[in-house]
Amino acid sequence: MFSPAYFIAFITLLIVLMALIQIGLLSIAFEKLGLSPNTGFLLLLASLFGSGINLPLARVRAEPSEPGQIPPYLRGLLRQPPQPFSGQTLIAINIGGCVIPVAFSLYLLSHHPLPLSQALLGILLVSAVSYAFSRPIPGLGIAMPALLAPITAALAALLINPAMSPPLAYVAGTLGVLIGADLLHMKDVRHLGTPVVSIGGAGTFDGIFITGIVAVLLA
Repeated sequence: MFSPAYFIAFITLLIVLMALIQIGLLSIAFEKLGLSPNTGFLLLLASLFGSGINLPLARVRAEPSEPGQIPPYLRGLLRQPPQPFSGQTLIAINIGGCVIPVAFSLYLLSHHPLPLSQALLGILLVSAVSYAFSRPIPGLGIAMPALLAPITAALAALLINPAMSPPLAYVAGTLGVLIGADLLHMKDVRHLGTPVVSIGGAGTFDGIFITGIVAVLLA
């Protein structure tokens, strides 16, 4: 169940998105990706609402950890309060932060003349940066600075293929965060002392969600 603070943050971000649409920034991002404003807004809404849905994969035994203070720069906007830990961690996939971005990335790769080798290079670069700057937070999960991935993805896309930089920035940014910040840190799951570790959720959802907007605008 979501806390009141989580719900208020959700509504606030939704209002901000609507304001950005009115001034045209999101329309520019959607146009770069070949989407109409309505389709793009539906994609963002699906990501936002899907951020609260986790599909369970497996449960693993885990060790309790000492509660620590979460650094201010890792406090994401859409984050639920800590939950009690019972000695097991549920590994899940987040709909808004994993399933939808991966599906849309595959759509972009199939509808744009973007060489697979270039996409893999962009994903590799963002994955490396995401892994280096993300870290496990006891009692929370894996977190990373939200603006790091979109900036890295935009720069990588402009260097690799300027003509196809918007779709490349989105693909490299979203998949790079999932691989570097989440999948490569799965080895730390047993030491987080958190009841749920969500691939594409918690702290990394912020990075993935913002990447989808900022990386395309910068590219």
